[in-house]
Amino acid sequence: MISNNSIYISLIFFFISLLTYYIYSQIIIKRTISSVISSEYSACLTTVSKDEIARKLAHSIVEARLGACVNIIPNIRSVYEWESKIQEDEEIILMIKTRREIVPQLIEFVKKNHPYDVPELIELPINNGNQDYLKWIDSIVKQK
Repeated sequence: MISNNSIYISLIFFFISLLTYYIYSQIIIKRTISSVISSEYSACLTTVSKDEIARKLAHSIVEARLGACVNIIPNIRSVYEWESKIQEDEEIILMIKTRREIVPQLIEFVKKNHPYDVPELIELPINNGNQDYLKWIDSIVKQK
């Protein structure tokens, strides 16, 4: 026969397990929400073939207030398949810091102003950073 003490102990362990699960799930939810909230900024990457094109595109992005800053990173080598052939080219990366909500407009802008038939533009969320820098991005990039 099961004693009342064993039932109480079992119930205590059950409630401790439930409480532990609840606390753990709240921590996970808070981390997920925090990550989503802090991802209102993005770094977007595109590549071009020549310095003159990189400078012109970077200036036009900042002038259009689609990016607060564009880093021009020279001397990279890209290997890719294009028209059923493996290609290898020297390229330049443009890293564009912007607001996440502006990325669709930035993609369209790059597609219209880029010399490639299918320009790369990928978004990397900025999950954390210098808050003063992120506020500066807000002050430069146009609001949606």
